[in-house]
Amino acid sequence: MDKLHPLFVHPTQKLWNSQLPRKSQLVYPLFVVDGENQKQPINSMPNIYRYSVDLLKELLEPLVIKGLKAVLIFGVIGNEDKDEFGSMAGGLGKESCVHKALRLLKQVFPQLLLITDVCLCAYTSHGHCGILTKDGYLDNQASIKRLSECALSYAQAGADIVAPSDMMDNRVRAIKELLDQHPNLRVPIMSYSSKFCSALYGPFRDVCCSAPQKFDRSSYQLPPGSRQLALQAAERDLKEGAGYVMVKPITAYLDIAAEIKRRHPDTLLACYHVSGEYSMLHAGAEKKLFDLKRVVLEYMEGFIRSGIDIIITYFTPELLDWLE
Repeated sequence: MDKLHPLFVHPTQKLWNSQLPRKSQLVYPLFVVDGENQKQPINSMPNIYRYSVDLLKELLEPLVIKGLKAVLIFGVIGNEDKDEFGSMAGGLGKESCVHKALRLLKQVFPQLLLITDVCLCAYTSHGHCGILTKDGYLDNQASIKRLSECALSYAQAGADIVAPSDMMDNRVRAIKELLDQHPNLRVPIMSYSSKFCSALYGPFRDVCCSAPQKFDRSSYQLPPGSRQLALQAAERDLKEGAGYVMVKPITAYLDIAAEIKRRHPDTLLACYHVSGEYSMLHAGAEKKLFDLKRVVLEYMEGFIRSGIDIIITYFTPELLDWLE
């Protein structure tokens, strides 16, 4: 009979079997607001804040020293600045806090990789990720045109990668075609390709004040049981020009990540460890159900084992310490 215990008795043997991520694989999500000296707490997400642009250097400098290599930037605006077209998202002659953050961070941390989320939900009065028709339905063509304008404006402001999260059909192709008209930018697309209509986004919508009105997002985000649709979405977005694809959320969808990696082994695969997953782990740790560090590291090993190359997680500051 085979005996496995001798293979991991010694601490060094345990390290040989480790699947922990490298610091360079972590991406830290940032929520940016207008104003000055703003550090706004989020009740549903411990240790997460909305920051005004002037505080970003103070926030990120110690993390960069510890090894932070990449951030994902979201903008948050007041309801008074929202309209049906998401004008403040960029591309219509208006500059948002995201554009200001990009310019500042590119100057202060020139080696930091800047990824911008491309979506309209946080900027539209109706809270949806695209443009609506007069009858209140999603207008896919108008939406992808508008999203392309946003992506271009972020690229021009200094984004290194644009990441459409809206789940409109063929938005990757539309963004790629517009970016290709500006070859000096050389900005790739990280597509939220396999994004499910999950119950785990609630805390994020608190952060961005982006809950949808009239109807939910189940008509354009993937049904949780749709394995084949998720695989088709990743395949399509790669064919349309995405440089990276993503699975979101990740914990309940590791099978999707593993299958995408099996089918596309040379593609860099990202995952988003979302707000609900983050807050649940904190809640469990607060009730002393488990040790937070051990559980988070266990999750990270699972992500890497499934084939994930890039991990977007709110635990990035802690992981920069834990991975020393």
